[in-house]
Amino acid sequence: MSLSSFFRLTVCAQRQLQRPNSLIFRRQTLVVIRTYASAKKQAKSTSNLVPGSRQPITDAAAQEEYAKAESTMKIAVEWYRKECATLESRASGRITPALLSPVRVKLPDVDSQMRLEEVATVGVREGSTLLVTPYEEDVSTLKYIEQAIYDAKIPGATPQKQDSRTIRIPMPKPTVDARLALYTTAQRKAEEIRVQVRKQHQASLKRGKYAKHSVELEEFQKLTDRYVDEVDKILASLKKATGAK
Repeated sequence: MSLSSFFRLTVCAQRQLQRPNSLIFRRQTLVVIRTYASAKKQAKSTSNLVPGSRQPITDAAAQEEYAKAESTMKIAVEWYRKECATLESRASGRITPALLSPVRVKLPDVDSQMRLEEVATVGVREGSTLLVTPYEEDVSTLKYIEQAIYDAKIPGATPQKQDSRTIRIPMPKPTVDARLALYTTAQRKAEEIRVQVRKQHQASLKRGKYAKHSVELEEFQKLTDRYVDEVDKILASLKKATGAK
């Protein structure tokens, strides 16, 4: 074999040996790059992050204030819901003992006012008349109950003594004007409840002294908006029932 042939064989052998090494090097480089890209993606994951609008109140004092505010707002709105249920019943012409629920009786030997159902029974006769009978046979009790019914200023409710033990209250069918008057009353009470809810909101913020743009400010505002919206829904339902425009 000539020297030139031997040199060519040597060069070819070297090239064959270099090719696998080059391939291995490329594959190893590719593996390193893929591993690095995967680690980088995990580092930027936001799957565990909670948007600011969904973050709960974590401060214990703020949580306590939030619970108090919610309780106060709920009581006010539930009272308004019951009042509107009574007004809707009157607007529809249905006669129930609940029509006299606003009546508060002041007896001379009791320090505080009492609900009518605490001192008397209330029944319905012939679907159009309310009958009130005191638990006690004392004639003076009947007099205080009669005065309390007048003081409640329930539209259309005029008490009449049927006998020494019973007060009779005929309830006329509501006219269009009477139904509109009921809705007007509900509108006025709705605004009073909205004011109560907003005052509670302001009182809670004043006591908490929360930072601007804080989670607490946002949550208290959402709480207030929720109960104000609830008042609006109750009023809208009554408006439909009374036929008001």
